[in-house]
Amino acid sequence: MSTLNVANVTDGTTSVPTGYVVNGSAKAWVNYNGDTNTIQDSINVASITDVANGRHQFSFSNAMNNLNYAVTGNAGHSGYHNVTTKSNAFGTVDASNFTIRVSQTDTSGDDDDAQTSAIVHGDLA
Repeated sequence: MSTLNVANVTDGTTSVPTGYVVNGSAKAWVNYNGDTNTIQDSINVASITDVANGRHQFSFSNAMNNLNYAVTGNAGHSGYHNVTTKSNAFGTVDASNFTIRVSQTDTSGDDDDAQTSAIVHGDLA
């Protein structure tokens, strides 16, 4: 295996320290259809599990280093929707998976949305 050791990445006009590229990049992301329980596209997400209506758990292809990672998400059909992520209230938080909950603020119920996504930032193991 070869190793590339550089301090900066450049496009010829702008130079960026590699630390920003490595540390600031998303370590996983997923776009999924909650109606059909399918991943439409992703990076570092191996599988999806339908936990309950509006609740899905995702397994990482490569685990996070610890539990101190951040997850954010969004969802949409019609109406107003909240996305709650990585909560012990509806799933165990660990380094190998995270859970998404989508709830509708206009009806106070959970919803499987056809267009839902999440992004994970943190350190890989």
